[in-house]
Amino acid sequence: MDPKEIKKNVTARYAKEALKVTAGCGCGGASRVDTRRVDPTVGQLYSDEQRATLPPTAVLASLGCGNPTALATLQPGEVVLDLGAGGGIDVLLSAQRVGLSGKVYGLDMTDEMLALANANKRLAGATNVEFLKGEIENIPLPDRSVDVIISNCVINLSSDKDRVLREAFRVLKPGGRLAVSDIVTRGPISDAIRKQSELWVRCAAGALEESEYAAKLAASGFGDIEIQPTRIFRTNDVLDFLADQGLDVDLGGVDIDGTFMSAFVRATKPLAG
Repeated sequence: MDPKEIKKNVTARYAKEALKVTAGCGCGGASRVDTRRVDPTVGQLYSDEQRATLPPTAVLASLGCGNPTALATLQPGEVVLDLGAGGGIDVLLSAQRVGLSGKVYGLDMTDEMLALANANKRLAGATNVEFLKGEIENIPLPDRSVDVIISNCVINLSSDKDRVLREAFRVLKPGGRLAVSDIVTRGPISDAIRKQSELWVRCAAGALEESEYAAKLAASGFGDIEIQPTRIFRTNDVLDFLADQGLDVDLGGVDIDGTFMSAFVRATKPLAG
């Protein structure tokens, strides 16, 4: 697909999700979330204790495939960047971990998500958080300014992943860590799937094969690369998910059983480099 078309579709989808949460939450300033309205996946990824500390709209806006705050070993005083922050769930959880001596940036390109994220920031009373408008291919931060980069099922949406990883490497301090949740694949993905724009927007068609992901990280300068599968999706998992989204996608007879998986992706910027 054309990169501009991909970006347009991704922006439109996440704008729609943000507006849906803003218009339909009905939770006002409530501190608890109606668990009947929380995506079951969110309940699996974030503990009851984590969700209880967050504004309801931050929880309801979660669209990720993992919990990078559980992956990253964050320390008080660190500077963290979340690529594709959405409604801010991982930013706000990270802010609790780094404390007032630390700082967490949330980067997103969608105005509606940024408005929602800033509203959640105010509800949470988070003073060590800043949301930035921009693209993950062009991070609006200086070189060597971040200790840890997290992301939740966003890098796979980019049509220029090499640039994303180079930018991540650039803004990390020497010794800095990349700790992201993402969708990756095992084995090649057919053109029949890659051409489905709806599948791309929902994290599938843009996913890298795991060895290719590792190779791109290495080419960008990263070391200590590790890709750890957290869930392998069966064919029925994928079809049920698409049906829940109101999509009737023709897979063209392609066998996708076990092809897609969510994974923790870890890497480090060398101290000298």
